Amino acid sequence: MVITKNRLVLAATAVTLSTIAVTSLGIHSRGQALFKASPKELVDEVWQVIERQYVDGTFNQVDWQAVRNEYVKNKSYSNQEEAYKSIREMLKKLEDPYTRFMNPEEFKNMQVDTSGELTGIGITISQDEKTKQLVVIAPIEDTPAFKAGVLAKDVILKIDGKDTKGMDTNQAVSLIRGEAGTQVSLTIQRDGQTKQFDIKRARIEIHPVKYSQKNTPAGNLGYIRLNQFSANAGKEMQTAIKDLESKQVAGYILDLRGNPGGLLFSSVDIARMWIDKGKIVSTVERQGEAEKEEANGRALTNKPLVVLVDKGSASASEILSGALQDNKRATLVGTQTFGKGLVQSVRPLEDGSGLAVTIAHYYTPNGTDINHKGIEPDVKVDLTKQQLQDLWLHERDKLATLADPQFAKAVEVISKKITAKGTPTAEK
Repeated sequence: MVITKNRLVLAATAVTLSTIAVTSLGIHSRGQALFKASPKELVDEVWQVIERQYVDGTFNQVDWQAVRNEYVKNKSYSNQEEAYKSIREMLKKLEDPYTRFMNPEEFKNMQVDTSGELTGIGITISQDEKTKQLVVIAPIEDTPAFKAGVLAKDVILKIDGKDTKGMDTNQAVSLIRGEAGTQVSLTIQRDGQTKQFDIKRARIEIHPVKYSQKNTPAGNLGYIRLNQFSANAGKEMQTAIKDLESKQVAGYILDLRGNPGGLLFSSVDIARMWIDKGKIVSTVERQGEAEKEEANGRALTNKPLVVLVDKGSASASEILSGALQDNKRATLVGTQTFGKGLVQSVRPLEDGSGLAVTIAHYYTPNGTDINHKGIEPDVKVDLTKQQLQDLWLHERDKLATLADPQFAKAVEVISKKITAKGTPTAEK
């Protein structure tokens, strides 16, 4: 999958890659360059895209031809706002929270910026398909939301006092984002309790990869934390692996906890850095045609690998961890992942607005559909509520140390892998 002028294929991040704000990626609408479609033409364009590309040929049991009669043939429009309203009504009939329309401002705000900068609070959100509630997939590490204590699976009840019942993700994003230095209030439900977070928005520069050497009982290990699958994640991952290889680490711990996903091509590129041979992912569209991505024989290392995952590991994180697990390249440690097995295509429309369309299911190399299910780790390590809050909020210096139960288990697992492989470990 590649980025083209007409669409951006995502590994189905639960909503938008950076949700609260993003600048440009060099994706230009044909309409911006040539002309703006009439309101009716815009509605018809969206209908046509769904007709051609939507993953379910029954349109989730919706008579899509009747929808065209209602909103295109038998309706007139005097301005773009009327068209936007009809488009949202049309798409709502599909009952698919991931297929959504964005007006020009919303579309601009969700485009991925290759510089990795965004303005906002730094969370990724989704609409629960069953409850229709707005749910936090994960806060982005070291952002205002993260530092305030927002956690994966938090339910957003109110934004600045406004009830989110019936609110879609675009509306929520518009309310949450804003000028750097201003404040937004989120009312969160967590484990039956209601909490309020007053968070100051900021200009955020995101580096998707952080890495270091760890001197552990298993020896000198390479620790790599991948926060999201942005356009520059592959390049940063390559730099990390090559640098750690030059330091002759005995093995690697790859931390995908709280990684909400991102670009499909990024997850495939990174998988190829770890897997020398084998399938990585298959995407199956409405016609049943599968597009397979495979390793290319250019892995950067074959040293033992353990991957840390949790309920905040979604979409592209699940593609990568599923590929590593199915190819027996890595052992997964942690808790069940989020369960997002759908792929969206994001494309500009004639007037500068945008459309995200669910176009495919993706499957792990063994043919597993993880949608709604997630990936089960090979070694399960649950954390108590107190441990979660201590590690991710109050005692961050303990994260990825032996005081971190999931990391400690990863060290234990990789020690056995290193011994079995015959890789020398440091003196104990």
